Amino acid sequence: MAKAKSKSLLALTNGFFKENPVLRLVLGTCPTLAVTTMAKNAIGMGIAATFVLLGSNIVISLIRKIVPDKVRIPVFITVIAGFTTIVQMLLQAFAPDIYKELGIYIPLIVVNCIILARAEMFACKNSVGLSILDALGMGAGFTIALLIMGSIREILGSGTWMGITLTKNLFDPAVLMILPPGGFLAFGFIIAAMNKFSSLKIKNKEIASGCGMNCPGCSNGIDGGDPA
Repeated sequence: MAKAKSKSLLALTNGFFKENPVLRLVLGTCPTLAVTTMAKNAIGMGIAATFVLLGSNIVISLIRKIVPDKVRIPVFITVIAGFTTIVQMLLQAFAPDIYKELGIYIPLIVVNCIILARAEMFACKNSVGLSILDALGMGAGFTIALLIMGSIREILGSGTWMGITLTKNLFDPAVLMILPPGGFLAFGFIIAAMNKFSSLKIKNKEIASGCGMNCPGCSNGIDGGDPA
């Protein structure tokens, strides 16, 4: 029971940080750079991609035992395309402003490598329950990454956040941040910060376990002593 709970928790939380699809696995870079000029667009894309990821993970997990290996990729893409069409039609009907802002990147969810990667690496090998948790975790991680980038670029580039003016009389907006070069700059700095944080966590674990310390008789010690 404890092992099953641990596996479920891992499936849900992996996408938040350890295997964040954008900031750790560097997947879905094209929509990440394209739609993050405003925070609300980032949230819209994140929710749309999560919907497609959740639906495709469920269906692919259900049919995983009856789909021949030779045609699994075409089948996966067909399933993903079906859910992408659904979300496109829903946005067009109920959120036309977001649909207009996201434009071509809504139908391009079909070829978003995050969704196909989860289908191939997880959903086709695990139960429906775990696939749902994986989709929610990865979708949340994708949305969080987009929101962070979108917030940084909108605040620095437009002086607003969610359309609310924040930096009036504080500084002039740097228009560069809402242009393509600003997207690459923000992306690079965020990934650098994530890598730095990860290296600090690893270093702290090594110190806590004694690894890398000058322990007598340890070959990892500074004195290079013989462990024998």
